[in-house]
Amino acid sequence: MAHNPARVNAVDSGVAACARLGYEQRMWSWFTALWRRTEALPEHLRTGRWGEEQAERFLKQLGWRILGRRVRLGRDELDLVARAGEVLVFVEVKTRGSEDFGRPASAVDAGKRHSLSRAAVHYLKKLRERPDYFRFDVIEVIGAEEQGTPRIRHIENAFPLNKRYRIWW
Repeated sequence: MAHNPARVNAVDSGVAACARLGYEQRMWSWFTALWRRTEALPEHLRTGRWGEEQAERFLKQLGWRILGRRVRLGRDELDLVARAGEVLVFVEVKTRGSEDFGRPASAVDAGKRHSLSRAAVHYLKKLRERPDYFRFDVIEVIGAEEQGTPRIRHIENAFPLNKRYRIWW
């Protein structure tokens, strides 16, 4: 069989088109899966994310700079990491539909404070420049997305770094 350059180019472009189509399909399927994953979150996780968005909006109105959202450090997570002037702030957001069963901040028990301290120390170790000051804040968000504007309480310097951890500077 004789070599036909037109046929080879047609075959090559067909392969490229199929490869491109495969890539586009994979990207579309990844995007739709990501969309569904957000939509398919359980109610309490959707409520928590909504509360974090409300807390972030609140802090931005105060003039704070948000450095990170849902920062994963090993098995721990920091809801928000922000900068308020010269202070680096690790923010734990607690969202509840109502206060029927107590204040949201009461869920930040000793175990939670320990894991937040561990995450903060890991975060600080990764920084190039050491902050002069850091602290832990808790933001309570009371309400639900369908109820409109939530009630927000900001508890500054809610707890100290766990005694088990030390800052090396």
